[in-house]
Amino acid sequence: MSSNYNKVQKVVDEVSKIVVGQDYMIKRLLMGLFTQGHILLEGVPGLAKTLTVNTLANVLKLNFKRIQFTPDLLPSDVIGTMIYNQKKSIFEVKKGPVFSHIILADEINRSPAKVQSALLESMQERQVTIGDESFKLDLPFLVLATQNPIDQEGTYPLPEAQRDRFMMKLNISYPSKDEELKIMQRMSDLNFKNTIKTILTKKDINSIQNEINKVSISESIEKYIIELVSATRNPSSIDLDDLENYISFGASPRASINLSLSSRANAFLSGRDYVMPDDVKEVANDVLNHRIILNYEAEAEGIKSDYIIKKILEKVEINS
Repeated sequence: MSSNYNKVQKVVDEVSKIVVGQDYMIKRLLMGLFTQGHILLEGVPGLAKTLTVNTLANVLKLNFKRIQFTPDLLPSDVIGTMIYNQKKSIFEVKKGPVFSHIILADEINRSPAKVQSALLESMQERQVTIGDESFKLDLPFLVLATQNPIDQEGTYPLPEAQRDRFMMKLNISYPSKDEELKIMQRMSDLNFKNTIKTILTKKDINSIQNEINKVSISESIEKYIIELVSATRNPSSIDLDDLENYISFGASPRASINLSLSSRANAFLSGRDYVMPDDVKEVANDVLNHRIILNYEAEAEGIKSDYIIKKILEKVEINS
């Protein structure tokens, strides 16, 4: 095991001192950090989404800003604006909270599309344009967005272009009874101190990113990834003709890139320097579920993207 692998395990352990029963979410957030991929977290309020992101940022020696998305939020509240300086008689740039290493876009679907799209350039290009001037963002740069399910009151669905910018979408579920008992005991203890140590520096993160980049992935697994993503666009090509009736649009080529990156990250977090088919299968649902656009027929019959992905994973085989 590499020293970087051991450091990452310490990060997971440190965050788990505060957050109970969310190892899956913690590891996926680390995958996003180490592969420069943004993460979308969906779940009802009260599932420790914000607490997990906040705690992770504290364990990492990185700048962190939280943006609470509300119906009256403006794009300038996110990226910044031009302010007139009366003394100098010139306009000056006032940078917004997006100029940080880790951004928590809390309840991103509480704001209209024009505010959500203000993050697009920063997420994709790692830069922000204010007035006529463009500013490069410091690396690493990671957007971790939380959203409530669409059927919650006062929410706006994310545009397809915005969703595709996220490497993964994680569906956060309720904790088990035992986990909820630990949460209740810990958080109702007035003497509980949430003191945690900083584990990783920016230099460590760069080293881990380089190590993940060296994780080998065979051509057969790369072709397997392409087959999976292609099947979301044309399921009849793998004899899943019945799924054609439910899909309006399949996953974009960005899904293939992210599936390869996240598979490498999963291999690294499993202590390996090579990708196995199980690595692809383990992250496939998180990478693909928000990229498959279903039609009204699927909605009427209660078909979810998870079901589509499950059927595709069962059908597509890897050729050695």
